[in-house]
Amino acid sequence: MAGRKLPSYPDIKPTTTIIEHAKSTPQQNNPIFQHCRNSNDLDRVSNTLTHRLLFPNTYIDHPDKDSVKKPAKTSSRRFLSKLFKSEKPKQTPVVQPIPLTIGNGLIEIEKGDITKQTMDVIIVSLSSKKLCEVLLEAAGYQTYLSYIREYENNPNSLLISAPSGLLSCKRIFFVKWEPDNDNEILRQSIIDLISTVVQNVRSYNYTSIAFSAIGCEGHACSVDIVVKTMVREMKQHIQTRKLSWTVKFIIPPDQQNVYDEFCRQLLLSDHLSGDYQISLTRQQSENEQLRTIVPKNTDEYNSIIDKFHQSMTNKYTQIIRLERIQNQRWHMQYFAHWKDFKKRLNEDTEKRLYHGCPSSAADSIIQDCFNRSFAGVNGTLYGLGVYFSSNAAYSHAYTKTNAKGERCMFVARVLVGKTIKGNSYMKTRPFGYDSTTDGDHITVAYHDAQAYAEYLITYK
Repeated sequence: MAGRKLPSYPDIKPTTTIIEHAKSTPQQNNPIFQHCRNSNDLDRVSNTLTHRLLFPNTYIDHPDKDSVKKPAKTSSRRFLSKLFKSEKPKQTPVVQPIPLTIGNGLIEIEKGDITKQTMDVIIVSLSSKKLCEVLLEAAGYQTYLSYIREYENNPNSLLISAPSGLLSCKRIFFVKWEPDNDNEILRQSIIDLISTVVQNVRSYNYTSIAFSAIGCEGHACSVDIVVKTMVREMKQHIQTRKLSWTVKFIIPPDQQNVYDEFCRQLLLSDHLSGDYQISLTRQQSENEQLRTIVPKNTDEYNSIIDKFHQSMTNKYTQIIRLERIQNQRWHMQYFAHWKDFKKRLNEDTEKRLYHGCPSSAADSIIQDCFNRSFAGVNGTLYGLGVYFSSNAAYSHAYTKTNAKGERCMFVARVLVGKTIKGNSYMKTRPFGYDSTTDGDHITVAYHDAQAYAEYLITYK
């Protein structure tokens, strides 16, 4: 019988031949396991078998030796020797979790590895293909088989529950969820996801949950909306249902922007002490640099550059670098204003907008924020303030090339607040308003700490 290649996860629909082989073949009769020297080797092979099943170069057929195909570029001997080779585990910096008590419950934001969690249940979205593969591989072959059976028996279920296998949790919930570019649909989908999770956690009588960073792993949807909705909904369920739960949001160490956003949402509550408020602001790097280069091909990098590209098509040829701004003093001032706006207006009016400027001005802005004393240099059509736009192409017109032919543009968080149509006679915001606008894409801010430069894009 010809070998069958397993389709890509999560759309795994293996044939009966593959399942029956996996369930019925004794390990000692499988040629792969014949390489094992002792029970430890046997366990290690078993633990990584899921990897061989999930990845494209792995084939499974009848249990006879000739029907076990070798990967195209890796021999069985090389695979096993690599498997049994002792490697020192990578050391990951320890970052203390950020906690917030809500009634009898607790919410924590933590940088870490979702597979290492000891909570009752781990939550992962089926749209996060790579993370699902990592979890199934770490949990082991029996968990993989259980997932397959559940998937085939209940293909329309909103949630697939699988045993934890080799993981330290009790259960894994694979939740069906898809991102959406429509913000309202996206928000409602997160609300429904949290409701589904809460119902199932209660049915198992569990009291602790570890969420992966759902919707933040390379999807093109708004991270702000996903994070804000997840935290808000989880808070409401804990409060209204009076749940004595511990809920953790586990963020990969390389997703600093996602970690920051989760921490920021926890600050919606005034229960945090001043010390925690300081610790939750964006941490400066060890050498106290105010700007740090964001690595390419990371979720953080792609989320910023993809949106930039949408309105800058044919206006640039190359992204030189993306830098994250880490001015803690400025961030604390901005956050104080954010809290005031939220309390006064009873809504979050923060927007992520663009600000183009010459390279020489960029250095000054990073050091001392958007200084309004320079307002008016490029016009005052909608008021004498600092101008921002949701259209990167518009801000591009206010950039200037440096000696290297490079331009720069800030991506800033701006507190829009209550806004009104501006005009050239306005020297400050009208009484009762926080900003002025052109009625379309421009926002004019009138306070130095009303905006925070989050990223600097350098491009040609």
